[in-house]
Amino acid sequence: MATIVLGVIGSDAHVVGITILEHALEDAGFDVHNLGVQTSQSEFVDAAAEHDADAVLVSSLYGHAQQDCEGFHDELAAAGLDPVTYVGGNLSVGQEEFETVRQRFRAMGFDRVFEPGTQPEVAITTLHEDLEETASVPEHVVVEQ
Repeated sequence: MATIVLGVIGSDAHVVGITILEHALEDAGFDVHNLGVQTSQSEFVDAAAEHDADAVLVSSLYGHAQQDCEGFHDELAAAGLDPVTYVGGNLSVGQEEFETVRQRFRAMGFDRVFEPGTQPEVAITTLHEDLEETASVPEHVVVEQ
């Protein structure tokens, strides 16, 4: 069973989406550690180290994720950690094309960048692929790509 650390980064207090994701990941068989909202980079790093996380999922809905995530991978590396990293949500303010946003966060070191409205099942399937999990997605989970 893979271990996942997830939370909402920075000053963002949007809790509903991360709670839904937590339950979906648990239902899919992952060991989930939800840090909740308004989580600092150091809290993510400390939790990833404490739980020997296979993946770290960062959520942000208030549009300031770039500022909140700047240097995130440097913090992980400084702690000797190299988990799979995902970021998703409403990552920037304005009318920017999402592909531009995706490229920016990939350049910051994130393995996957998910646009607003991405269903939890997509993250679950992608986690299984990225972590080379042999477990399948439960039958009650419908994956839309």
